[in-house]
Amino acid sequence: MTDVTHEGPLLEMRGVTKSFRGARALDDATMTVGRNQIRALIGQNGAGKSTLIKILTGVYRRDGGEVRLDGNAVDFRSTADAQKAGVVTIYQEVNLVPKLSVAENIFLGRFPRRRGFVDWATMRSGARDALAKLSLDIDVTRPLGSYRVATQQMTAIARAVSLEARLLVLDEPTSSLAEREVETLFGVMRSLRDSGVSMVFVSHRMDELYEICEDVTVLRDGRTVAEESLATLNQYELVSKMLGRAAEQVASGARTSARPKQQAEPVLAVSGAASAPRLRDASLAVYAGQVQGVAGLLGSGRSELLRSVFGADPLDAGEIKVNGRTGSLRTPGEAIAARVAFLTEDRRAEGIVPHLSVRDNLTLALLPKLTKRGIVDRKRQRQIVTDYIARLGIKAQADQPIVELSGGNQQKVLLARWLATEPAVLLLDEPTRGIDVSAKAEILALVDKLAADGMGVLLVSSELEEVVSACDDVTVLRDGVSVARVSLDRLSEESLMAVMASGEAVPPSEASSPDVPQKDKADD
Repeated sequence: MTDVTHEGPLLEMRGVTKSFRGARALDDATMTVGRNQIRALIGQNGAGKSTLIKILTGVYRRDGGEVRLDGNAVDFRSTADAQKAGVVTIYQEVNLVPKLSVAENIFLGRFPRRRGFVDWATMRSGARDALAKLSLDIDVTRPLGSYRVATQQMTAIARAVSLEARLLVLDEPTSSLAEREVETLFGVMRSLRDSGVSMVFVSHRMDELYEICEDVTVLRDGRTVAEESLATLNQYELVSKMLGRAAEQVASGARTSARPKQQAEPVLAVSGAASAPRLRDASLAVYAGQVQGVAGLLGSGRSELLRSVFGADPLDAGEIKVNGRTGSLRTPGEAIAARVAFLTEDRRAEGIVPHLSVRDNLTLALLPKLTKRGIVDRKRQRQIVTDYIARLGIKAQADQPIVELSGGNQQKVLLARWLATEPAVLLLDEPTRGIDVSAKAEILALVDKLAADGMGVLLVSSELEEVVSACDDVTVLRDGVSVARVSLDRLSEESLMAVMASGEAVPPSEASSPDVPQKDKADD
């Protein structure tokens, strides 16, 4: 039999349409992926990226349009159908089974058998071979969940390789990876491309798009507005296509003046906080009416600090004062009672309840106040939800399952959940992770307004540009220790990077104060 290969693009999606409950999610969407190509797919949250991917991979059925793979019309009815044709997706949250071994995950749903029994030797050998193609040598008998996220993602890619994927869709694969791990992933992607695998790469990080992709498809409001070479577009032009605005309107400057403190004493003061294994000696202060930032490299203890303040992780040592009252918050319930709210970085695992409605998700933290004798006050609940949908500009219906919303709108629902509790202190851990440029701007504008209205905000972000533009001053953590507080007049990406790189800790006598003195290489 002669193997005839179509000479055109590997993938062509033309005129694709899809509606949910009468709302058009895709309208004449187009995407073309060439052979041996890494194509970027970008757009604001709600632009239709996820819907387009799910139609491609058989999760959704399209209402109209056509999809051609290798020149042949296809209409996948399930992800299994797509995988058989060589189309495999690697999701942002690794969609495998943590308690099963690496080998079992690579061969999930297709265990090799011999005489009716699982052929474990063949499975483990095949898993090692698939990982070897990615230059990864690990114990394939260990549970997948015992490895770092980066290794879990490589395992998902190895599974795709073992399925003989021709088209690999990577949906925000770098969101939880350190810089070195991203470099490793990109090396694997280039190797796969050179071996004949094409890829669709979804990311909100512009620098990554320009580093790894050749071409880009831009979606806006469910329509394809550009399919171009990245070499012909600078970043402002690319963002302007996403937003539908002129490039010169996209750029925004950093803060130039601090907000005045609305009280002499901090609304939240943390001194010498320690929580094994990562948080060792962290101190900071948050004032009403200001945004206090926390910066540091991956593993510096940023998230652990917020979790300990909220009572989600036990505090081994140190002191926390909320509104002048001393005492550790031992549980999230105690924190909520003390008017402390916490927006977690892991929206899917720890934030939303996927199959509950927007209404139920938004009022989850308020249920004790909305319930009397086991009965929820539905009228009051509806009014609160209606008010916050309007106030935060959430694009959703109250009874719509939250899982159907874009990432940005899900994040707004979670913010509304906590704002409805009327907190004095709002802890935000990576509030703009995994959402588009426009949604980021809306959420950061909301944070600015909350501070202006008198709320104390503690903001953790791995995006230094975001920290510099949003915060009044920043506490830098390194290896679980507060090493500097950089005030607004010295605040820049360069000064923060200098502190994080130097790791020069302040003297212990000074570190015990909530206001960690400014001390870094940039100040010497």
